[in-house]
Amino acid sequence: MITAIKTKMRILFVCMCLSLFTTQVKAQWTVWDPSNFTQSIVNTSKQIVQTSSTAQTMISNFKEVQKVYNQGREYYDALKAVNNLVKDAKKVQKTILMVGDITDIYVNSFQKMMSDPNFSIEELNAIADGYGKLLEHSNDVLNELKGVVNISTLSLSDKDRMDVVNHCYDSMLEYRNLVKYYTNKNIGISYLRAKKKGETARVNALYGNPDARYW
Repeated sequence: MITAIKTKMRILFVCMCLSLFTTQVKAQWTVWDPSNFTQSIVNTSKQIVQTSSTAQTMISNFKEVQKVYNQGREYYDALKAVNNLVKDAKKVQKTILMVGDITDIYVNSFQKMMSDPNFSIEELNAIADGYGKLLEHSNDVLNELKGVVNISTLSLSDKDRMDVVNHCYDSMLEYRNLVKYYTNKNIGISYLRAKKKGETARVNALYGNPDARYW
């Protein structure tokens, strides 16, 4: 019962965040700030690059990334459950949810890569650094979106706000696609190395059967 009440309260906060762009709108960023969540992921990812010199330290550092990621999943699950939004607010919702998609791809894929012997520690550090930079750019977009949701920007016209929202949506979509592409290309390297060693079955079991997206 208590859990159900808490869930309803979280969804209410999300609704407050997304009830935007009506006449004389009064908007504010949600109490749980998704840009802070993303920045925490970025910061913990940087720790991997800066301090991981062995497989054990990398696993230990990555657990911190997973910890932050798990803290945000409940928010994104609640956000996905919000329906019947007006068109403009729906676009804000989709933009924020794409940040969740990006972190999902990173956390789930990199966890598999850490158990893949086809990558060295140095290569894994470079891959983590790449993810961190893509997440950081995504967070810049999220902060831009936050600017038009914040009450201090209500002097903007509806058209100005929607121009920013549309730009943020398009930019976030591009970054999500880049993260997918970056992930698939790295996995493709493992497939090629496994093929040379005759170990494709093991890699297939780790990532799934290969297809054209990895090449």
